[in-house]
Amino acid sequence: MITNIPKVKIGIIAVSRDCFPVRLSSMRRAAVAAQCVQRKLDVYEAGTVVENEKDMLAAVDEAAKAGCNALAVFLGNFGPETPETLIAQYFDGPCMFAAAAEGDGDLVDGRGDAYCGLLNCSYNLGMRRLKGHIPPYPVGTAADIVGMIAEFIPIARAVIGVRNLKIITFGPRPQDFFACNAPIKGLYELGVEIEENSELDLLVSFKAHAGDKRIPEVCADMEKEMGEGKYYADLNERMAQFELTLLDWAESHKGSRRFVAFADKCWPAFPSQFGFVPCYVNSRLTSRGIPVACEVDIYGALSEYIGACVTEDAVTLLDINNSVPKSQFENEIAGKFSYRLTDTFMGFHCGNTPSCKMKPDRAVKYQLIQHRTLEPEGSAPDFTRGTLEGDIAAGPITFYRLQCDSEGTLRAYIAEGEVLPVGTQSFGGIGIFAIPEMGRFYRHVLIEKRYPHHGAVAFAHCGKTLYDVFRYLGIGDISSNQPRALPYPTENPFA
Repeated sequence: MITNIPKVKIGIIAVSRDCFPVRLSSMRRAAVAAQCVQRKLDVYEAGTVVENEKDMLAAVDEAAKAGCNALAVFLGNFGPETPETLIAQYFDGPCMFAAAAEGDGDLVDGRGDAYCGLLNCSYNLGMRRLKGHIPPYPVGTAADIVGMIAEFIPIARAVIGVRNLKIITFGPRPQDFFACNAPIKGLYELGVEIEENSELDLLVSFKAHAGDKRIPEVCADMEKEMGEGKYYADLNERMAQFELTLLDWAESHKGSRRFVAFADKCWPAFPSQFGFVPCYVNSRLTSRGIPVACEVDIYGALSEYIGACVTEDAVTLLDINNSVPKSQFENEIAGKFSYRLTDTFMGFHCGNTPSCKMKPDRAVKYQLIQHRTLEPEGSAPDFTRGTLEGDIAAGPITFYRLQCDSEGTLRAYIAEGEVLPVGTQSFGGIGIFAIPEMGRFYRHVLIEKRYPHHGAVAFAHCGKTLYDVFRYLGIGDISSNQPRALPYPTENPFA
């Protein structure tokens, strides 16, 4: 169950230009509110119609007292340019702006000109450097406006979550895995707080949780989740101790923030000192909306958290890892799915994907690569156990990432695709991914713009919402996988 994300309550505030009938705005607002009730959306209809700045202050105060943390500013008619845009300045939360279409047949006393008014609204938002979400076609009937509000809710949830998030890290990046290291300047620009700690801090806290009375309950929950024979019974107590360590750290270190994500160093020192690898525990927290990103990937943790807010579902973080062998593609994919070999790749990580997003035969196993390097050759796996391995379940996905580059510039990518129902014949938490024109996207976005190897995965097609979230957060460079007919700027036109 996802618990570490905001609950959104939308307030609807109608605005009215004083040379237009105020009844147009109040009447049209009431129609929108009635449609929201029918759609079972949790909204508050503010009684104050904003015609001037004092009305604006009163409406914002009314919405705040009603528990609203996001607003739909509704131009029932042309609207007053200054007061309506100041709503976004004075209200502590994301705002959407939309306008009423003409529709009652009276184009004399009943014409509101909101189509025109929204142009001035957008112009004023820009002059004041204020942010507001404006839907793709922001003019409509009451039913249309309610549809826009419904689409705005996950956008608002992500924006509120980011503004109230603290990312807690343990340890520096492992040597030769600096790719996901990035300036924290971008976090502050987004309003995200960060707390950086040593691995020793985590080890001290872990040892202090030895014998915690809650451990048996967590062990029982792990056994229930995995099923008999799919976990190491002798490891459960240690992993439960670690899970409680992270949860208690999150609760006691939130500070002024409401939500938490982790980015932890998970190797090479971790296994020998803690007695296991943390992948399975990381997956359990991530399934609750508390991402624990591998290898101190702070922007990976942030990306995962945004996906959890958007989908209200578990997410994961994977390496854009390896190509699909040509023989495997020809035997199991070609002719069955409408993809080329270069559209496919394998997304992999040691075992951090939540069990609810994997095939039923998943199990807690050992980390093969770390066993090779950290434990005696020929020995049975010991402290390298603790990964959650198996194939990722087939279905729609969105592969995406928000990143701060080495120059301190925030940028993002989004690509929709699917996990294919094809066995990987490999190890780790892994799946065969298919994204249209992935080969070109890989070269002209991921490589060209120097993205790291980690990508966040949401288990739904949510590119539209993610794009709007990134736009609201002020990300100017948002890339997507382009069709062949639309070349990338760096693509050789003669190739």
